Amino acid sequence: MRDPVLYAIPFFLFLLVAEWTAARKLGAVEAAATGKVRPASGAYFGRDSLASIAMGLVSMATTAGWKSLALLGYAAIYTYVAPWQLSARQWYTWIIAILGLDLLYYTYHRIAHRVRLIWATHQAHHSSQYFNFATALRQKWNNSGEILMWIPLPLLGVPPWMVFFAFSVSLIYQFWVHTERINKLPRLFEFIFNTPSHHRVHHGMDQIYLDKNYGGILIIWDRLFGSFQAEIFRPHYGLTKPVTTFNIWKLQTREYVAIARDWRAATRLRDRLAYVFGPPGWEPRAPAATRVDVSLATLR
Repeated sequence: MRDPVLYAIPFFLFLLVAEWTAARKLGAVEAAATGKVRPASGAYFGRDSLASIAMGLVSMATTAGWKSLALLGYAAIYTYVAPWQLSARQWYTWIIAILGLDLLYYTYHRIAHRVRLIWATHQAHHSSQYFNFATALRQKWNNSGEILMWIPLPLLGVPPWMVFFAFSVSLIYQFWVHTERINKLPRLFEFIFNTPSHHRVHHGMDQIYLDKNYGGILIIWDRLFGSFQAEIFRPHYGLTKPVTTFNIWKLQTREYVAIARDWRAATRLRDRLAYVFGPPGWEPRAPAATRVDVSLATLR
């Protein structure tokens, strides 16, 4: 049950400091070239980075709590419900665990971008207007959706500890794709695996980049299921409605508050349900009479 992520922390810190040092040296040149219209490539902003690191530290504690709860359920499923129990000594068990979790991660990640209630747990990760290794640490505190999404693995007989291990492998892998310092990698690698180029697209708020490249370790899932987008130009990062706070509590809870506000304001049950389970940004259609009035006003 020792989390491999704990052993990866020194490497995370080393890479973060190395990138921050490079960003300071190269930032002045890029800022001069762009007229400081937007952050320099790979730049760090102190308060933004501190917020990301703080969210990552809290996430480690909350994730441990969610895993403790999940362990009870997974153990019961693995022991009493699974038709067989796979051995960790067999190579194919590891393949099932890692590939299975990566596919389930893709599925959950895609749902998280299309269902507002789940988006509320994930949006904090996208809230930074910077894209660097610190952004990788800007993790959510509510892992309940992922815990439920992993249930097929113990149901297939994967030992519960291997489920958690596979998730840690996914988290460690995804750290290094949060950088602008790595351009394109060899074509075969780019075709199979998630890379910084692919993940920059995922964090982009530009229309062409929205809701693309959900893969964790493999980008193959996006190619298979029609959600792949190649990087055409350097993205603009952050949410379509920019966040103006570095308060980590507000960053984590702001969308839940917005959902509650929209629920109270809605007058019809179907609108209330759509505000919760519809896609982020959903708005009820205006009544027909209102649309006609708007059209006439436009003509005048």
